Amino acid sequence: MLEVFVDFDGTITDVDTFDALVRAVAGDALWEGIDGPLLAGEITLREALSRQAAAVHLSRSETLAFMETHAHVDPAFGPFVAAVREHGGSIRVVSSGIATVIHDALARAGVDVDVLANDVDFAPAGWTMSFVDPSDNGHDKAAHVIAARKRGARTVYIGDGISDFAAALEADERFAKKGRALEAYCRERNVACGSFTSFDEIRRQLFPAG
Repeated sequence: MLEVFVDFDGTITDVDTFDALVRAVAGDALWEGIDGPLLAGEITLREALSRQAAAVHLSRSETLAFMETHAHVDPAFGPFVAAVREHGGSIRVVSSGIATVIHDALARAGVDVDVLANDVDFAPAGWTMSFVDPSDNGHDKAAHVIAARKRGARTVYIGDGISDFAAALEADERFAKKGRALEAYCRERNVACGSFTSFDEIRRQLFPAG
């Protein structure tokens, strides 16, 4: 049994939607003032996301309108989902991003796939994050991969950034968006990792006869 886990922001989409949104609404200086300590290991991803969310004051409708304009789903993702299922596998999106945004983007792209992600309260005074679990990342993606392996599944993880590091290491196979943090992380540790720019590339590698 094949189980595939896929990050959303910057992996399925062409940009990190949360990054683009916070920068547009609150400015680059605020983003970098939080991202810097995160990259330095001074704060957790959970803390960084909470601080970034608090700086956003858009309504749900304003947020979705912004995302429709600024973030686009890889057109090869839908066929990739279909290929996984055609080969008897299951696929789930696991994200530290915003479930409301993810569901809307995938619906517009015509892709029906399970999603497990954080979400927000779209409050006028600033958003409040609602996390999947109490982990430092706010969503322990690695736990899903470990559970699948314990079920005897062959696991594949696909991602691009910091929140994907631990989950990628736990998977039997992993793919990282070319030129992003996850690819560098795997290379630095001599961990086998396929790089990609389109889900067509992953589909051809996983299902060469298809």
